Amino acid sequence: MDLSVVVPTLNAAGTLADALARIQGAAIARDIVVVDGGSADETTDLATAAGARVVTAARGRGTQLAHGATAAAGDWLLFLHADTCLGPGWTDAISAFMAEPSNRQRAGYFRLVFDDPHPAARRIERWAMRRCRWLGLPYGDQGLLIHRSLYDRVGGYRSLPLMEDVDLVRRIRRRRLLLLPADAVTSAARYRRDRWIARPLRNLALLGLWHLGVPARWLARLYG
Repeated sequence: MDLSVVVPTLNAAGTLADALARIQGAAIARDIVVVDGGSADETTDLATAAGARVVTAARGRGTQLAHGATAAAGDWLLFLHADTCLGPGWTDAISAFMAEPSNRQRAGYFRLVFDDPHPAARRIERWAMRRCRWLGLPYGDQGLLIHRSLYDRVGGYRSLPLMEDVDLVRRIRRRRLLLLPADAVTSAARYRRDRWIARPLRNLALLGLWHLGVPARWLARLYG
């Protein structure tokens, strides 16, 4: 049960070291692939120092994730954002998931937790869990664990500038998505910058436009 961890990066030096420190040295994660989209900071140096394989791809999270999946050596793929740190118990959660043969036809995601004590962070976390239960829509900052056979069958990540995570989990389908009993501790920097109410509302509006058929390239311009 070989596992590859795929992390897309772009000028992620401020968060990448902590993210990789949580998985570096874990027996279960022997293949860590950092897919860089043209960083101008120390991102690739930090990745190399942490023992990751660094590959390059055209800028764009969907493109980088797809490239990383191709470069990965493992039968199982764990996709993580560069500002997400896995919480205690993640190795046990992943090991148990991969050990169940039927889970080759399913995908797993983590509980969303923000690295901020603000009460608004807890509200957004609760809404994220409801979104996952009701709509089957975990976002990319919750990670995604999937066997390569299922990943290939549903078509993998597409080269989208935005909504690449929603696009993939919709093809996986809600009945095949399972919550893993561990946390994905994610940076709240963008929520602090854009305000705790405004950013979730903007994300919700973009999600609605996506479902109405607005092209991802247009949504990316609105997202900024």
